[in-house]
Formats: sequence, structure tokens, C-alpha cells
Amino acid sequence: MIYDYIVIGGGIVGVSIAWQLQQRHPHKTVLLLEKESGYSRHQTGHNSGVIHAGVYYAPGSLKAKFCKAGVAATIKFCHEHNLPVDQCGKLLVATNALELERMHTLYQRCIDNDIAVSLLDQHQLRHAEPNIVGLGAILVKDTAIVDYRQVTETMAQQFIELGGDAKLEHRVVALNESAEQVQVEALHHDAKVTFNGKFLVTCSGLMADRTTKMLGIKTDFQIIPFRGEYYQLPAQHNNIVNHLIYPIPDPELPFLGVHLTKMIDGSVTVGPNAVQGWKREGYGRINISLKDVWQMLTFSGFWRVLANNLGTGLRETKNSLWKPGYLKLVQKYCPSLTINDLTPYPAGIRAQAVMKDGSLVHDFLFATSPRSLHVCNAPSPAATSAIPIGEYICDKIDQAQ
Repeated sequence: MIYDYIVIGGGIVGVSIAWQLQQRHPHKTVLLLEKESGYSRHQTGHNSGVIHAGVYYAPGSLKAKFCKAGVAATIKFCHEHNLPVDQCGKLLVATNALELERMHTLYQRCIDNDIAVSLLDQHQLRHAEPNIVGLGAILVKDTAIVDYRQVTETMAQQFIELGGDAKLEHRVVALNESAEQVQVEALHHDAKVTFNGKFLVTCSGLMADRTTKMLGIKTDFQIIPFRGEYYQLPAQHNNIVNHLIYPIPDPELPFLGVHLTKMIDGSVTVGPNAVQGWKREGYGRINISLKDVWQMLTFSGFWRVLANNLGTGLRETKNSLWKPGYLKLVQKYCPSLTINDLTPYPAGIRAQAVMKDGSLVHDFLFATSPRSLHVCNAPSPAATSAIPIGEYICDKIDQAQ
């Protein structure tokens, strides 16, 4: 059998693409391959569960457009399929004069991006959040929380009900492209299985660079993993905040800073930080992969990123190893928390595409061949934007064909 489309990757972006391809082309065959025993086992299933409103993105950019469209599309999908979603809103809290100045810049960006926001002064902030201190805040009304694993699993079920073919526990080990088709070799319980398709789409996340290399596509980037470490507050603190609480981010850094997140199950998490990962799929406390480390150390872009962000990297590593340092980041706006309130919670890994010159890729990055399209970088918040991203990529696939 020759499939019309083969999609590799069972995270939310890959599943969204497969689902929308099957919707667009009901009489064509779509195969979805995932190496794990379930969907969303990597980046999709290891994040804060936030449906972002698009505060941080340049007006008119794809990220801003996709994020705004993604909020509406994700909430609509949840309502249609009876999935829990809570539009609790987010507060970006300024705790000093510099952050207050940055807060007003961010507020203007929200206005430019047509995001529903309001400014709170110190007294209004205290009224809205009695346990939070700050000089002021931006209230982002559209921000919501959800369980992205549930969303992805439901989307995958919709794909299957439309006639899509989904195969779990199939790890792709080789790709070959000819003028007529693409051949995919996968291991399923140690047995080699071969699939043939007219067009291939890959959404490999943490393995995106390795997938393109399987087809011999020349690229100028490598995936560098960054660990995002979280803590969870004890159940007695489940009502410590009414909204999501974020710091005002440093615009020079690609990460948003440690925040308090209400989860859809009622709990509250603290995090994430951003420390260098030494294993692409390393979610435990200590994780090292010799293969992953060697590829990083032999990639010139890694050393340039290290040099450009040495101070930040050292601070993040110190706070990762020294819990009081991590706590201090949270006490800046929530001083009542103590060291004993930070209880263990699983880490996440961010697949950061880095170019050879050491620049971090902040936008979408694709690689193509005559019969394939590879999503090499789907920047945060990809989970929020998965439905419009899927639509955009389906358009690119149709154009390519």
C-alpha cells in the first residue's frame, strides 16, 4: 500500500497536521507514526498547560497571528469535545522600576496585537491577588489552562474516526526518497516495518535535525535541549492565586521566567527555569546521553550560545542545584512561600533550534525536499497554536504538491 501522506510525530503539532489533512482530503490515506506507546509524551505532555494569548510576539508576525487564532481554536475544540478548560487569565507582575518600565512596553505590544488586557496599579493588584506583591501588573484576560495531553489524544481519536491510520510504538530509523515516493523504515517491537507514501511530513521535535539528516537534507541548525524544571505546591496552596502569575520577562532572554501556574487539575506549579540539558529526552533529575552530549560539543553553534549566555546559564544552573535560589525567584512576587512548599514535579525539555552562528531560532523553521516537508522548529507557544499551525502547514503541503 502507498499512503498519500505519512506524518511522523505524535505530539500536538503532528497530530493536528494529520487530523487536518484527513479532514481536507477525506478520500486520501493518511498515516501517523509515533515511536512512544501514547501521544504527547514529550514536549506536548511536559509543559505548563497554558493557552497563551500572544503577549510577547511582534505585531503582524506569524507567531502573533497563530497564537491569537490558537486561543480561540483550542478553547472551541475543548468545548466541542467536553474537555476541561479554564479561562482564568494571567497577571504579568512588575516588582521593580525596571520591570515597571518593561511592563508598559509589553502593554503596548498587547494593544498592538489586539489582546484584551488592562493595567492594574499596586492596590488593584493586591485586591486581585492578596498573596502577590508588586508595583503593578498587566491583566491578560484571554489566557486559559488546559490538559494538552487530553487535547492531543482527542484530536488523534478524531483523526482515526475520519479514517486516518495511526500506529504507536513505531520508531522511524531510516528514510529514503525517490522520484515516485518516500520510504519509511520503522522498528515495531524490534521488528522492521516499511511504509511507502507519496508525501512525508515530519514533526519530530527533539529529533527534528536527525530526521532531516535521514533524507540527506542539508541544514544549518541543530536541536539543543534545555531543561525546564518545575516544582509543585502542596495541596493547601491550591488557592494561593486566582490567576496565572508571571514575572515581567527580560526581552533579551528567550525564556519567560519562573511563574505560578494554576493547573487544570486544581494544583499549582512553580517554574520553569531554563538549564542546559544533556539528554534530549531526559526528564529525570540526572540525565546524560553520550550521543547527545557529543553532538552538542562538536557543534559550533553550541559553543557560541554558551559564550553569549554564560552569565544567565550559570545563574540558572546555580538555582537548579541550590533550591533557595530557585525559591528567591518566586518570593520576589509571592513572599509567603517557603522552601518546604517546593515539592518535586516532572521536568520538561524544550527543543531549541540553534544555528551554526549561535543564534537561537525564534520563528518557524522548515526544511523541504521534493516529496517531504519537515517542521524543524515550531516555536513556543506551539501547543496553543497547534490548530492554526496545522492549517498553515497543510496549505504548504498542498502548494508543494
